[in-house]
Amino acid sequence: MIYNRGGRSCPDHGGGDRALDVAVERVVVVSVDVTGKVAVVTGAGSGLGAAMCRRFAAAGMAVAALDIDDETAAATSAEVAATFGVRTMSSRIDVGDRNSITEATARVEAELEGCDLLCANVGVQQFGAIDRLTDDDWTWVINVNVLGTVRTVAAFLPTMRRGRGWRQIALTASAGALLPTVRLGAYQTSKYAVLGFGETLRQELAAEGIGVTIVLPGGMATRHLESSALARPADKGAWVLLSDDIEVMMASQDMDAAQVVTPDHAVRNLLDDLVADEPYVITHGDYRTAYHRRLAAIEAAFDRMEQS
Repeated sequence: MIYNRGGRSCPDHGGGDRALDVAVERVVVVSVDVTGKVAVVTGAGSGLGAAMCRRFAAAGMAVAALDIDDETAAATSAEVAATFGVRTMSSRIDVGDRNSITEATARVEAELEGCDLLCANVGVQQFGAIDRLTDDDWTWVINVNVLGTVRTVAAFLPTMRRGRGWRQIALTASAGALLPTVRLGAYQTSKYAVLGFGETLRQELAAEGIGVTIVLPGGMATRHLESSALARPADKGAWVLLSDDIEVMMASQDMDAAQVVTPDHAVRNLLDDLVADEPYVITHGDYRTAYHRRLAAIEAAFDRMEQS
């Protein structure tokens, strides 16, 4: 499938604006044919990752479905192969374990011979008020969500650098990195880190023609809580969710069930935005007004600084 890509040319302001694509001088539209290109998706066994695989396969891309649960990864691979007739493969990957990532990377290279689109999508959730979270809670979430993302990019980047043409990295952060809520302190802290990592990576890879996009999904109807509980190592203790955690979290940002969507809805525009090398993707959610209140408070801090 061929997509029109708007390539940006930005004026040089002598700072970081050019690399971040903040100022846009002109748009040059080029065509990108993604047919046969290879998409690698972690966390592909269910939820957002599986929906990504379906979206990419529907456009004719080959898909590598990677997940800590090798059975669900294999099921996603089989589904997209049967439905869309594209090349697929699956493999187990534990992004908390560097050796597991190395093995999965080698399998992808052997079976699909490249990586044009890398979606570092794995993330685990741990609910709990900050004063209730343990050191084990924090180290587990940071190891998987932050270091796991860093390790995944590091493992696949050499393969991507050997490629030609359109190449993109998508990092799954969270709407919570734009508008945090309560009871998700460890998770949101990790997603702030992914956001910062992605913004830096985008600047550093721009000259190589490898784009970086940060995906910021809101609430979805998925197995995320179940898969998080199953993925927690035994030596980190039990995965705990109190009866009111989700209710209190949603109430703190005036969220309701209508803002919880299916993963397939969340990825409806994803490939278009990745081909266009957009720096950010907001998948869904009714929180723009609240986000602007946060921005207004930051702008006010600038005003006080400049007036002092």
